[in-house]
Amino acid sequence: MFSQLTEIPLVQTAMHHVRKVADIMPAVFFVGGFAWDALTIGRNVAALDLWIFAGYLFCAAVILYLIGRPIPLENSESKLVSVFKKHYSPRVPYFLLQFLFGSLFSALFILYFKSSSHWLAWLMSLGLAVLLVANEFLESEYKRFTLSWSMFGLCAMLLFNFALPFLLGSIHAVWFYLSTLLGASLAFWLYKKTPNHLGSIKPVALIAALLMFAYAVDMIPPVPLVKRDVAVAFELEKADGQYRLSQQASPWWVFWRKTSNDLEMPAGQRVYCFSSIFAPPGLQAKLYHRWQHYDKKQGWVTQSRIGFSLSGGRYEGFRGYTYKSSLAEGDWRVSVETENEKTITVHKFTVHHVETAPPRVVLLY
Repeated sequence: MFSQLTEIPLVQTAMHHVRKVADIMPAVFFVGGFAWDALTIGRNVAALDLWIFAGYLFCAAVILYLIGRPIPLENSESKLVSVFKKHYSPRVPYFLLQFLFGSLFSALFILYFKSSSHWLAWLMSLGLAVLLVANEFLESEYKRFTLSWSMFGLCAMLLFNFALPFLLGSIHAVWFYLSTLLGASLAFWLYKKTPNHLGSIKPVALIAALLMFAYAVDMIPPVPLVKRDVAVAFELEKADGQYRLSQQASPWWVFWRKTSNDLEMPAGQRVYCFSSIFAPPGLQAKLYHRWQHYDKKQGWVTQSRIGFSLSGGRYEGFRGYTYKSSLAEGDWRVSVETENEKTITVHKFTVHHVETAPPRVVLLY
């Protein structure tokens, strides 16, 4: 009866339009999902976000397990089910995998991008962006199970890289390496539990090794820390829970910002570096400001590395500052980094000595 129904011209026309709409749905999901993630995932990491991403990963695991099971013969007694499976079931699990991996890559790209503030970390974010776009063209490729296992393993490792420090309240390097191993182990365990063992799981081990190497060379930001603000100032004072910073005013033609990083000041002037870094509740760490001056012969030369303690939980970020006096003229930068020298952000500025200080602007942080 169902097969006879599909032969009616009106039904065939409707099904043709449904297929045309289905062809553009991946693009609609891509744009809509990315826009939703960009709006809902703030400049910090929330526990609810991690739970949602864990749900995506769990659903992907269930699908990989189910499509890796032996396919039973169709039941001839159920023509409706038989026709449905014939026309629709082959694409459904791969479309769902594409959707789930796309959602995970979209969210992880936003989180890593917002945690990246120097060029090495941006390379990592760029790699996720490439995978995010490429995923929209990989639906048919997921039938090659090696790719599916590789994508699942990568998503699991990146998600665990966020979740473990978040839950333990520590950004020690050991947790990154352990979370990477846990994500890879989850992929290997699921592969072993899948009856048919379709595809190869070996690329997951290579991905884990590459992630560990990237972390060792500072390509991966110390998640879940996220930069909120970094500024240099001539004067700094705290009153009523806010910091008042006296900063270099921008020239009148730079109308899109109030402050400038081209500092003009008398010789011997004290300069403050103020930073605000988000950390989840319960996370305790020590941050450092590394002050560096550029030398034409030696490159960036460290002048001092000053530390201060961080306590997580404040939505606007944990605030801290350091200062130096009598800065030499030229290019300067301050790297905000963790105790194990992982870079959170880098702030560059220039120093010019003048006899009379130009106008300054006072901002609250």
